[in-house]
Amino acid sequence: MLALSAEGILPKVDYAIFADTGWEPRAVYRHLDRLEREIAEPAGIPVLRVSSGNIRKDALNPEHRFASMPLHVLNQGGRPGMTRRQCTGEYKIKPIKKKVRELLGHPYPQRIPKSTFVEQWVGISTDEFHRAKDADVQYMRNLHPLIALGWTRTDCTRYLSSIGLDNTPKSSCLGCPFHGNAQWRNIRDNSPGEWADVVAFDAAIRQGNARANASGNPLLGEAFLHRSRIPLSQAPIDHVTAAERAAMQLEPTDTAANFDVLEQGVVDGCSPWACRGEVEPVQDDFGLAS
Repeated sequence: MLALSAEGILPKVDYAIFADTGWEPRAVYRHLDRLEREIAEPAGIPVLRVSSGNIRKDALNPEHRFASMPLHVLNQGGRPGMTRRQCTGEYKIKPIKKKVRELLGHPYPQRIPKSTFVEQWVGISTDEFHRAKDADVQYMRNLHPLIALGWTRTDCTRYLSSIGLDNTPKSSCLGCPFHGNAQWRNIRDNSPGEWADVVAFDAAIRQGNARANASGNPLLGEAFLHRSRIPLSQAPIDHVTAAERAAMQLEPTDTAANFDVLEQGVVDGCSPWACRGEVEPVQDDFGLAS
């Protein structure tokens, strides 16, 4: 959408906002630098980077109130489960709302007049139209320009290729539990330092988040980054196992799309206002309260 706006295919936006969790792959930060340098700056579009902190450091800090990541867990008795997901609300939606309020001249906790709002573009394509949602506050109104253009995901990748951005990386936390095997292999095979980082984090969260443990509320079970619920350094990321297929209730004759989730991960990821399985953040009359 930034490139379409810079090129004049879409109207020129006032700002582009990137919500930084503090734990994106290095490739994502390099790509963002390139977008800012080659596309945004020549078009006069400021790129604003906002953050609520570093999600990795916060998870391991016993003094920090950590927004839960969707970790794969083995509960007592070996029953598989997943912790609730709050990280998108805390590390993406919350800092974006804070910045929007500042741009409107009404930082929290000021009331925002009903006549004052921003139009916010959300990058949902036509094959994901079910993910298109309204904002949950009056001062933000979501628009979906790609749907208005009638563009599919394929149209988007074709356009990116035509302007030299065919290697656009997926924005997600380095240690996102929704990664598929292909994403884990890519980190392991192409970025040894980042692989060591996620393996160490996986080991560190085995008993849940640090603050819960410190307050005497440890996880009743074990937590893992990989869906196999095996330590990441030993997880079967080179192939999809029978146990993984069984866990998702997939048969050998099941659709390729379902098997693709195991290999490529959850397609819809954790985009703000289009998140799969996000626990709704607490709201007040003015914006995001917690």
